[in-house]
Parts: sequence; structure tokens; C-alpha cells
Amino acid sequence: MAKLTKEEIIASLKEMTVVELNDLVKAVEEEFGVTAAAPVAAAAAAPAEEEVAKGPSEVSLVLKAVGMQKVAVIKAVQAITGLGLMDAKKLVDGAPCNIKEKISPVEAEEHKKALVAAGAEVEIK
Repeated sequence: MAKLTKEEIIASLKEMTVVELNDLVKAVEEEFGVTAAAPVAAAAAAPAEEEVAKGPSEVSLVLKAVGMQKVAVIKAVQAITGLGLMDAKKLVDGAPCNIKEKISPVEAEEHKKALVAAGAEVEIK
């Protein structure tokens, strides 16, 4: 088989669809036993994967207290849940309450960061 140059490989990649590129990445990962994740993301994901392995597979995100920035918390809850503004406000006003249930621990950590940044007190159960 003739050896392809970098330019030929890049030209063929430019012609591929997103689905074809995704399939190619998966095939390369399987063939060489690697992942295509960025090194920073891989380092951050490693502890999360360890927690998933030894912890529960589904958790609940609980809003314990709103804090001083209620509007920011309402907007964060709205973004996380996909609720309308009034429904998100009712949910926040009912704290302590479950924001999301039966989600992965990794997703729960991401949502927790957003809510804490908005000024809320959050717990993962």
C-alpha cells in the first residue's frame, strides 16, 4: 500500500462529513487504544471517572439555599432544567428542592458549579 502524505490525508479529511469523521475517530481510538480527548480534559475527567466507578451511577441535584443573588440562581436553574422563567422561579422559591434527578455524577458536578457560581448552596445526593 502506498504511503499517503500529510497533505493527502488532510485533503481527504476535508471531504468527509461530520459523521464520517466521528466514525474515523472512533476507529482510530479502538485501533490504537487511545482517546481523542484533550490532555487538560483528560486530566480533569480522570477523577470524575474514578468517582463514577466507586460511587452511584445516578444522583440528584438538590438546591439547598438560594443565597444573595436570587435572579442569577433562577436563570441558572432555568438553563439547567429548560423550564420557563416563572416555573424556574417557583422551583427556586421552594428551596430546598430537587433541581434534577437521576443524572450522572459528572453532569451533576457541572450543574453544581453553575449554581454555586450564581450564588446558590447546592448538594449532590
